[in-house]
Amino acid sequence: MDLRVFVEPQQGNSYAQQSRFAQAAEAAGYGAFFRSDHFLRMGGGSPLPGPTESWTTLAGIALETSRIRLGTLVTSATFRHPGVLAIQVAQVDDMSGGRVDFGFGAGWFETEHTAYGLPFPGVGERFDRLEEQLEIITNLWTTPGGYSFSGRHYQVVDSPGLPKPVQERVPVIIGGIGKKRTPELTAKYATEFNVPFKPFDDTVAAHRRAREACEQIGRDPSSLTLSVALTLNTGKDEAQIAARAAKVGRDVAELREIQLGGSPAEIVDKLGRYAEHGVTRAYFQVLDLDDLEHIEYAAAEIMPQLA
Repeated sequence: MDLRVFVEPQQGNSYAQQSRFAQAAEAAGYGAFFRSDHFLRMGGGSPLPGPTESWTTLAGIALETSRIRLGTLVTSATFRHPGVLAIQVAQVDDMSGGRVDFGFGAGWFETEHTAYGLPFPGVGERFDRLEEQLEIITNLWTTPGGYSFSGRHYQVVDSPGLPKPVQERVPVIIGGIGKKRTPELTAKYATEFNVPFKPFDDTVAAHRRAREACEQIGRDPSSLTLSVALTLNTGKDEAQIAARAAKVGRDVAELREIQLGGSPAEIVDKLGRYAEHGVTRAYFQVLDLDDLEHIEYAAAEIMPQLA
């Protein structure tokens, strides 16, 4: 199983903290460094130092790492125009030597939109816009030139589609537990389908819907990578596990039951259950970016057993 790390910088992390964390994750052997795409802290507490823009951050980290893949869970379609976003992602792919994965979603946190003057239409329109953006962005990356598109929300006329990514195909990640449009968009556009932070049975059901959507359009379901994102909370003993949970304001019992809490053996067993249902990639959400020992310990104790 491919193990990746995933951070939430809007909770109060600077670029320097993210860069140190990404470099430590690379040294520890993780497959990727991912970050969220948000502009407001959630759950109270000090808003300082404020948000960091996701693709600006990943551009910097691209120059400070050499192997680890880089991406978002997930970029919000409500934050950027598709043409600009296609250029941003392609440029970071070039700066990293072809190490970008593109997670993309419809957006959901209304308060951050109103805080920064960003339109926040209803859920149906957000998914309509997401679908048009997926069509535009993936074609700008792959069409040799002269690409045009006329949709309800976006129009592109004779675009050269430059710059192109280094990769022949940038991996596209779609996620969530929506029962209709999410699996449909996944089957049409995604290389990976991710379910974040949900109980095991809900995750398995969402993965099943994505695979069924692939079958409905004649796509081989095995061509779709299945992944999960779960909060990591482990340690050398119960005291360390409890201390780490308390520092980020989480409950040990909840982390154990639904997320990836507990000893390395417990986490390996849980990930093994996911693997039995076709999951081949897991994102460890880590909330304390200064606790580098946490991800180093998890890599040393968990990664070898899932190789």
